[in-house]
Amino acid sequence: MNRHSKPRRKRTFSHGLGALLALSLVLIAAPLVQAQTTRTGSSGQPIPRFVSLKSDRSNVRLGPSDRHEVAWTYVKSGLPIEITQEFENWRRVRDWEGNEGWLFHSLLSGRRTVLVTPWDASGENTPLYAKADVDSGVVAYLAPKVLANVKSCARGWCRIEGRGYDGWIDQTRLFGVYPDEVID
Repeated sequence: MNRHSKPRRKRTFSHGLGALLALSLVLIAAPLVQAQTTRTGSSGQPIPRFVSLKSDRSNVRLGPSDRHEVAWTYVKSGLPIEITQEFENWRRVRDWEGNEGWLFHSLLSGRRTVLVTPWDASGENTPLYAKADVDSGVVAYLAPKVLANVKSCARGWCRIEGRGYDGWIDQTRLFGVYPDEVID
């Protein structure tokens, strides 16, 4: 052995035991990490979750009380909004632009709606298909920020409807549903 080489270690049972312990910790911790991503709020509902605005005028506040300043006002009912936190009857919400604030619970509806590609600045229209299959034929092309009602979602597709259209769309093209969320 030359002076620069290190002596080889003998493999012993303790190395295998260490790996087994590490694997055990990962297997135990994995469900805990997953459980932290979705939790239950004081309402008994999961957080985060999507809902929609019930009113045409909804004041978003800087904090969870009517004593907090109004940060901005939504002026269109039906917009999808994500609840990220609950405090008593107040809901911390986030919109498609990432804006966050607090809304009183009675301003929100459990009706599921979506915006079609609201992040798309190019103005490209998104195809709406007759079935959950790109070969089924296009029934409409929807512009960015079109608001639609969700009828169902499964296997990466959502059936949506609005004025003059009803069909299937790629789930990743929508704000208001999670990527793999199933809605009956």
